[in-house]
Amino acid sequence: MPMNKDEQMTLSQRVYPELSLNVITRQEHNISRKQISENALKVLYRLHGAGYDAFLVGGGVRDLLLNEIPKDFDVATSATPEEVRKLFRNCRLIGRRFRLAHVMFGREIIEVATFRGHHQEQNTPTASHAESGIILRDNVYGSIDEDAERRDFTINAMYYNISNYSIHDYANGIEDLEDRLIRLIGDPETRYREDPVRMLRAIRFAVKLDFDIEEDTAEPIERLAPLLRDIPAARLYEESLKMLQTGHALETYHLMRQYGLFQQLFPVIADHFTPDYSSKAEKMLDMAFDSTDLRIEEGKRVNPAFMFAAIFWYPMLSLAETLMEEKNLSYYDSVMEAGNILIDRVVKTIAIPRRHTATIREIWQLQLRFPRRNGKRAFRLLDINKFRAGYDFLEMRGLIEGGDVEELANWWTTFISAGRNMRQAMVNDLGNSAPQGKKRRYRKKKTASGKPQTQE
Repeated sequence: MPMNKDEQMTLSQRVYPELSLNVITRQEHNISRKQISENALKVLYRLHGAGYDAFLVGGGVRDLLLNEIPKDFDVATSATPEEVRKLFRNCRLIGRRFRLAHVMFGREIIEVATFRGHHQEQNTPTASHAESGIILRDNVYGSIDEDAERRDFTINAMYYNISNYSIHDYANGIEDLEDRLIRLIGDPETRYREDPVRMLRAIRFAVKLDFDIEEDTAEPIERLAPLLRDIPAARLYEESLKMLQTGHALETYHLMRQYGLFQQLFPVIADHFTPDYSSKAEKMLDMAFDSTDLRIEEGKRVNPAFMFAAIFWYPMLSLAETLMEEKNLSYYDSVMEAGNILIDRVVKTIAIPRRHTATIREIWQLQLRFPRRNGKRAFRLLDINKFRAGYDFLEMRGLIEGGDVEELANWWTTFISAGRNMRQAMVNDLGNSAPQGKKRRYRKKKTASGKPQTQE
C-alpha cells in the first residue's frame, strides 16, 4: 500500500535526518591540492568554471584527511550527467540504478555523480523500491544537502569545495575520523534494507581503516545478513573482490564471519564452518587469504580464480564423495562432475566470469593429474599454462592434509628445482619403487611351419 504524505515525511526524517553543516576552512584542515590528482582538479575546475557546484567527495576526502593516498577521486556536482558529457569529450555515461559520468584520462577515470535527492518524497518513475526496501532505480537529483543525507557513512559525507578549498562536513565525519568509528547516517536498519551491500561496506571500511563499527551501526548486521541474497550476482562478485583482494582478506573474512556475512556471500561453504575454525575448509581459507594478502603486499599479481578455487575445493570434494556413493562413479569422474555442479550453483549467487571458472576447473583438474608422474607425464605437466597455480594449490593442500598429499607436494617441489638429469632420475625411481603387477601373458600363434611364435 502506498505511503501517505505524512508517512513519507516521517520515514524521510528517520532515514535522512537533518544534518548540521560544519564548514572547515582551508586553514583548519590538512588537504592540499598537491595531493589531489591533476585530472580530478581539471574536472573540478571545468565544472566550477561552467557555473556548476563541484566538490571532491567521499573516500578521497576521507583518505586525504587521514594522510593516506586515495585509490581514486570522485566528484559530486550540481550538473546532470548529460551536462557533464557536454563539457568533456572524454566522457561516457554508465549505470542504471544511478546514472554516472566517467571522465577518462588514459587509465585514470574520474567518476562524476550528480547530487542525489530524496526518492521517497518524489512521485517520479526515476525512483523505484522493491518490497524489501531495496532501491532498484535511483535517478533522483537534488541539492548538496540532500546528497549528504543520502551518503552511507558519516566519514564519507565530507565535501572538498574547489571554489574556496574548504571542507563541508555534514554528519560530524571529522569527529568520527578522530574517534576511529564507522557510523551510518540515519536509521541503520532502514539504510541496510535500502542497500544491503552497505553491510559489506561497513566491514570493509572497518578493516581497511582499522576503525571500530559504532554500536547501533553494528547491531542489525547479523540479523539482516540474509538480505544479501537479493543483491544481483554481478554486483556481489565485484564486492567480493573489494572485500578479499585489497590486501586485508584474512581479517575481512574473519569479521564477515563474525557478522554472518561470509556465509551469505558463499553459502556452499557454510556447512564446513566449525566453532573453532578447525575444518580443512577453514584452514584452507585462512591459508589462501593470508597468501593473497602477502602477494598484494609484495606487489605481486593476484588471480581471483585461485582464491575461489581455494574457497570451494573442500565443498566440491564433499559433493564428489556423495556422487561416488549415489552414482557409483570413479573418483576422477565424481570430482569432475562435482566441480561443474558446484560452480553452476556458485555463479547464481556470485557471477564469477567464465574466464575465472575455467581456471578454477584447471586448478582442480591438476590436483588429479599431479599423482600421475610416470614416463613423460611429469615433464608434460610443467608445460601446462596453469601449472604454477595448481602446484601452489597442491602445496597448501599438503600443509593442511599431510600424509600422501604432503609427500606429493614435496616431490614436486624438488622436481621443479632439479636439473634435467635429476628430474629423469626421480621419474625413474617412481617406476622402480612401484609395486610389481602380474607378469603379462603373451598369446602364441603358430607359423606356417607349425612352430609357435610369440605375439607381442
